[in-house]
Amino acid sequence: MAVSAFRALCGKSTSLNLSSRKMKEVPECVYTLTKLSALLLNNNTITALPVQLLALQHLTELNLGNNALTEVPAVLGHVQSLKKLYLFSNHITAVPPDVIGGLQNLIVLNLNHNHIQRLPPEIKSLRKLQHLSVLDNQLEDVPEDLGHLTELREINLTSNRLTRLPKQLYQCKGLTKIHAARNRLSSLPEGIGKLKQLAVLDVAGNKLSMFPTEFHLLPLRELYCEGNSFVRREPTSSVQKAEVLTLKELAARLVLREDRGGVSLVHRMLPRYPGLRSMLLEASRCALCPGPFLTTWLECVHFVSLRKVGKLRSPLTVPVRARLCSYACFNVKGHSYYAVATRHVEPN
Repeated sequence: MAVSAFRALCGKSTSLNLSSRKMKEVPECVYTLTKLSALLLNNNTITALPVQLLALQHLTELNLGNNALTEVPAVLGHVQSLKKLYLFSNHITAVPPDVIGGLQNLIVLNLNHNHIQRLPPEIKSLRKLQHLSVLDNQLEDVPEDLGHLTELREINLTSNRLTRLPKQLYQCKGLTKIHAARNRLSSLPEGIGKLKQLAVLDVAGNKLSMFPTEFHLLPLRELYCEGNSFVRREPTSSVQKAEVLTLKELAARLVLREDRGGVSLVHRMLPRYPGLRSMLLEASRCALCPGPFLTTWLECVHFVSLRKVGKLRSPLTVPVRARLCSYACFNVKGHSYYAVATRHVEPN
């Protein structure tokens, strides 16, 4: 190790590779290499980083993968020059908010193969982040604050314990790859159609029953969805109940229709009622009429050939959610939407 550091010092090198040296701590001489931009310390047994790391003011890449860290070193929150940080295969259980909030220039963050249960809301500070990987952890939730990462291109959440993804993830409109395989997702949030650059979607090994409404509009090149419990196209008799809309629903539909033109009195007055405006953002449009409505009256599904999704060449057909505003629309002949039936299993 000393030879490597000596050569780096004499040659004024900007990169130092100390991986696989059986080190328990970083040698003091490393902190004299103030011109370093890349420091590779992976495959050792390092348990902590001292404050002397701050001497490396030009450090942009730090690889601490496969070490013995039990927490993200606090000193990293002050190394604002960092652009690439690798912390994979350690024993980290949490990501401290104050540390993550100081890494505002990060482009790559790799936390794979740890024991992390949640990401802090302060992750929204990583406005330049393009690649986030938290594969093989114990994540039970993903913060809505991910929606602030507008530069995000790839996110890997594979092999965690997630039951949902936040709809705010779709505010990251530059996403090209989403990996969320082997979780516990029962649905994907609506709004996926906003991801106009999404090329790879991996949701294999979850509990999905169908894809969200705009799924078939995605420009996908790769889709992995095996190992889910998708609804099947099996005709069965339906029981239709009389439509009794609540006063709230009737009023919402009226306001939504008036607001649609953009010139009505209702449209001009809505900014004065932010609560109402926020509620109406959750509205949908009927797949048939296409009239606006607030509460899903009838959830349906249509079956889309993957040959019609992006540039996929798969012969498979997958169920895609559709929302109808009423049984009146559902009863119109000639459409390809099916109501979703829930099988009742008789007790033994």
